[in-house]
Amino acid sequence: MNFIDKALDIHARALDVRSRRMEVLARNIANADTPHFKARDVDFRSVLSNARHEPMVATRKGHVDSAVQDNSDGMRYRIPFNAAFDGNTVELNIEQAQYGKAAGDYQATLQFLEQRVSSIRRALKGE
Repeated sequence: MNFIDKALDIHARALDVRSRRMEVLARNIANADTPHFKARDVDFRSVLSNARHEPMVATRKGHVDSAVQDNSDGMRYRIPFNAAFDGNTVELNIEQAQYGKAAGDYQATLQFLEQRVSSIRRALKGE
């Protein structure tokens, strides 16, 4: 892993998770009228905490590799305030509000990443 990858790694992952969350929320909104559709969401905090922890590896041949890998993708079912009679758990107003917040979070992460790249570029130029 080179210097630039190391400097941008967690921010690039955060941008990827935020993008995936927006896709999940858009899928929820699109299926608001689908019977028995269960609304889902991405738990941003758990996904990034899993991404930051490096798995343990055995240092010697006789050691047991006891690392428990949590391959959780962070997907959680949303618990509705008022479920529909047809079993659908999408609450359109909640999903739209969450999508708006997620879009703002995505933009903030993107701007932070752009500033980070800009500062690295200035440092490499010697400014």
